Amino acid sequence: MRVTVTPIGGLMTDQDSSEHVFAKLSPDFILSAIEDNGLRCDGRILELNSYENRVYQIGIEDDQPVIGKFYRPQRWSDEQILEEHAFSSELLAAELSVVAPEYNEAGQSLLTFEGFRFALFERKGGRAPELDRDENLEIMGRVLGRMHNIGASQTFKHRPTLSLQSFGFDSVEYLCKNWIPSELLNAYQSLSSDLLSILEGRMASVSALKQLRVHGDCHIGNVLWRDNIAHFIDFDDCRTAPAIQDIWMLLSGSREEQRHQLMCILDGYEEFMDFDRRELALIEVLRTLRMFYFTAWLARRWDDPAFPKGFPWFNTPRYWEEHILHLREQLGVLQEPAIELFP
Repeated sequence: MRVTVTPIGGLMTDQDSSEHVFAKLSPDFILSAIEDNGLRCDGRILELNSYENRVYQIGIEDDQPVIGKFYRPQRWSDEQILEEHAFSSELLAAELSVVAPEYNEAGQSLLTFEGFRFALFERKGGRAPELDRDENLEIMGRVLGRMHNIGASQTFKHRPTLSLQSFGFDSVEYLCKNWIPSELLNAYQSLSSDLLSILEGRMASVSALKQLRVHGDCHIGNVLWRDNIAHFIDFDDCRTAPAIQDIWMLLSGSREEQRHQLMCILDGYEEFMDFDRRELALIEVLRTLRMFYFTAWLARRWDDPAFPKGFPWFNTPRYWEEHILHLREQLGVLQEPAIELFP
């Protein structure tokens, strides 16, 4: 059997000396895992761009390729992964265009092979959405409105809730203990303390907001656009959060540009789901939390060989200086009034 492998972001080959857990995912291992679950592979493997997990397009004899997602060990429990699968399958059953896991004849979506958990998905094509067009923003809003309408109908029992503690305080504590250069530590601790205090007050002021099941990582990299349809992929970060968590990452540009984008999105969104305008006060709060969380995520994963390869600029003196500069700029943004749709 001929095996063709195209590396993108961290595929372990025979030349890799790392003992990282994903090093076990050799081409032969991947093919054996797929065939152990009833499919016959044709030997073709294409690694797709993923860092938290490992994702491959795998050729199947006399059929379309499948997408195999191998979960990072010890990140999610089985119950949390199954809840992710159930949520995306619920959305698919409601005729939303989402990429949900496939179920085998035994009704299983979470598969195992020699200690690894994985799931199989239908291959979907598409490109990144062009969000500089008002009609595309409205389409995104309609899909999110439908998604959140369903997301509000039940609650997660095992998936996490987006919180100031996990995204903010825990991230800052980890970075201060292990990563911030000593000459920048005092400045970082003082700045992060000021930021977290503001975030805490802002979140407390809108604490009664409705929480629901959301995608959780709704940026254009997780949307495939085809035939004016937004196909949502990768529910790996789905969690309980306010609706604005799935909206703010679609915004970019100046304050006025973001206001216009919001209005377009909500024009579509509110055809299916009411939106609480108080959530606008959380846009910059959530942006700041993501800045903390993303940096801590890179640090926590630095022993994975895919991360130094994919993010070579991380953990350099220049990176930490720029990170602190961006946080100072964000402090200024937080001191401005929140965006209003009709100033």
